[in-house]
Amino acid sequence: MTDHSPGPRRAPGELLRRLRLRHPTDPVTHVERVPARAGEPVGWPGWAPEELRAAFARRGVTAPWRHQAEAAELAYAGRHVVVATGTASGKSLAYQLPALSTLLADPRATVLYLAPTKALAADQLRAVAGLELDGVRPATYDGDTPRAEREWIRRHSRFVLTNPDMLHHGILPGHAHWSGFLRRLAYVVVDECHTYRGVFGSHVAHVLRRVRRQCARFGRTPGQALAGSRGTPTFLLASATSGDPAAAAGRLTGLPVTAVTEDTSPRGGVTFALWEPPLLPPTDSSVDADLVQVRRSALRETADLLADSVVEGVRTLAFVRSRRGAEVVAANARRSLDEAVPGLGDRVAAYRAGYLREERRELERALLHGDLLGLASTNALELGVDLVGLDAVLICGWPGTRASLWQQAGRAGRSGDEALAVLVARDDPLDTYLVHHPEALFGRPVEATVLDPANPYVLAPQLACAAHESPLTPADLDLFGEGAKEAVDSLVEAGALRQRPTGWYWRHRERPEVDLRGEGGAPVCVVEVSTGRLLGTVDGGSAHFLLHTGAVYLHQGVSYVVDSLDLADGCALVHAEEPDWSTHARDVTSLSVVSVRSYVDAGPVGLFLGEVDVTSQVVSYQRRRIATGEVIDTRPLDLPARELRTVAVWFTLSPESLTAAGVEAADVPGALHAAEHAAIGLLPLMATCDRWDIGGLSTALHPDTEAPTVFVYDGHPGGAGFAERAYGTAAAWLRATRDAIAECGCETGCPSCVQSPKCGNGNNPLAKAEAVQVLDVVLTNLATVTGPEAGVDPEAGVDPGRGEVLPRQGDRVARPAQPAGGPPA
Repeated sequence: MTDHSPGPRRAPGELLRRLRLRHPTDPVTHVERVPARAGEPVGWPGWAPEELRAAFARRGVTAPWRHQAEAAELAYAGRHVVVATGTASGKSLAYQLPALSTLLADPRATVLYLAPTKALAADQLRAVAGLELDGVRPATYDGDTPRAEREWIRRHSRFVLTNPDMLHHGILPGHAHWSGFLRRLAYVVVDECHTYRGVFGSHVAHVLRRVRRQCARFGRTPGQALAGSRGTPTFLLASATSGDPAAAAGRLTGLPVTAVTEDTSPRGGVTFALWEPPLLPPTDSSVDADLVQVRRSALRETADLLADSVVEGVRTLAFVRSRRGAEVVAANARRSLDEAVPGLGDRVAAYRAGYLREERRELERALLHGDLLGLASTNALELGVDLVGLDAVLICGWPGTRASLWQQAGRAGRSGDEALAVLVARDDPLDTYLVHHPEALFGRPVEATVLDPANPYVLAPQLACAAHESPLTPADLDLFGEGAKEAVDSLVEAGALRQRPTGWYWRHRERPEVDLRGEGGAPVCVVEVSTGRLLGTVDGGSAHFLLHTGAVYLHQGVSYVVDSLDLADGCALVHAEEPDWSTHARDVTSLSVVSVRSYVDAGPVGLFLGEVDVTSQVVSYQRRRIATGEVIDTRPLDLPARELRTVAVWFTLSPESLTAAGVEAADVPGALHAAEHAAIGLLPLMATCDRWDIGGLSTALHPDTEAPTVFVYDGHPGGAGFAERAYGTAAAWLRATRDAIAECGCETGCPSCVQSPKCGNGNNPLAKAEAVQVLDVVLTNLATVTGPEAGVDPEAGVDPGRGEVLPRQGDRVARPAQPAGGPPA
């Protein structure tokens, strides 16, 4: 029998040393040592039942840490609380302790638990059920729950675990069936609440307000929130370490929230390495005659590191940003392992959203039981799932925020042992900047969560959902906050609501269709044409890019080619094929200014925040050789255009200022285009977003601004708060952008500075040196108005000294004739 066992387990520090030695040049740009920390235990609260203490003791918890007890005391006293501490700090116990104590003390009380992912809810169900407490009857109620079990859960479960999507689509519309549960609701637990950002977070904020509304309707009134007191349920939120968690939790719930932020749990030491893949030999550029050097793909580098770690006996989780990337990393790692030790590749798998329920559960079981040594996952496993025994984490590309970076790194070493975390940089402006500026990662506070419940594109649909559940009243408008009356008026004008003396009534038989996650429509099913087998799903917003005719689709290491995409029926038909090429969709974009909310007049430079209309269309795709990246051909596509009204930040420059800075007229389009790409790449340093959440466009003469202009906009209807954050931190954002371009060692521009993987114009034209000159002009003039470091108001996104808002300009029909870049760039 073949031995599939890896070698002896290596200590993380020794593993890093061995990995570095396998490269002719050291790929590590920085090593940060995060020291171990001792814990600070305290006694159990006096109100905690002995039965619950004994159950925790059986699980190995003999006493809570101080921050757990502090949060539990606040919640048990009826205070809304958010515990925002590091990964593996025991946030679960902080909310389980008061919630379960209340359930044991009051046999009628109920608890609602919300998780952003099904994997996390399943993990929490295992934890609560494992305590074996009489009468609690925990159960998961989500899209995977068999219909035969749902009635039992509604009637008998007292600890229901679900997600915002099911709460929105299933529980609240059927509130009459849940009236008993909602009437007795003592706690609402919102786990990993830092993930509720942007449009998704804004929707969830109103879903929680709808929960509060139904609780009041079924007998609860504002007041003390203890079980059986007829008070609003107590909200207990758990978050990764984040900036200003109390304010973010308050925006999410609409309630005053107290934050517990001091982490008093023990922590094993972490060795954190920043890893830059080596340069590949230069190849002929399709853009110009110069030779361009690019770095080895972060996907290939991560796959090799994952394979090497498994061979060394180190249990490793690799986080990859995309579904396709996770599949590629797992497949390449398996191939390398089987070449080294036949059969060892079976110990590595991919994990991502879109898998069927049975596949997800089997992968989670295999990882928990050690059958798998390596796993390549999207951020579906970033959150809270207890992955005991992992030794190392590989992070393939900057995950978008410092909060996510530390959350992912914290997946290893959960038992208190030493752990290794490696950030593998992509050939991307932000990644390159970060691996050479470790001070931007270490010793810096994490970002604040950005969400905007007043977004009219979120507020109006949510008010429609609330009206469908029960008629709206004037008191409800106060609950939903700023902009609610205007949104209701617009719904009345559109014929969706009818106003009567008793309130506003939903006029239609069917309920409103609202997509919480802003993913652009219902999921598209991927079906193997020869067998009819459902392989998985892709969200509607990504289908144009991932499932167009001719696209290559990966599923558990198997390659398929799309035969047809039917958007009306939400189905893509595919056949199994192993081509030696990959596919890359290309789009074109136009943009018009609708209104200006705020602006800064800095002489020859203007900085603006406002609404824009964006039209984009996927028009073709490239086939590229997998081995070399060579473009084989470009094939046309006939897909419908998409319209988006959103929020943008943009800056304009006078032609005279560019001429004075030495930027020739012929170089202006390339200079603006390069600055746009880099600005998009660096914005995630300032806001809780990544470059896939935002888009951009640049042009030497925009018809609405009548000047050279660079736009960066939110890729969600109505905006997601990212453009406001960019406007508020413009000086720091654009300074980091300028430095990232200037410090890159390439001559004419590369993926590490100004090239974009999603440029609709094929990264042409680009002018790297001139982009630095453009940004120097912008920064110099902004400094005369806002100060060299200040930017504008980072909270409100409005310059406190220049808060006037220009008159609305009305809808524009003009479009740039030939935009220099396409979203998201």
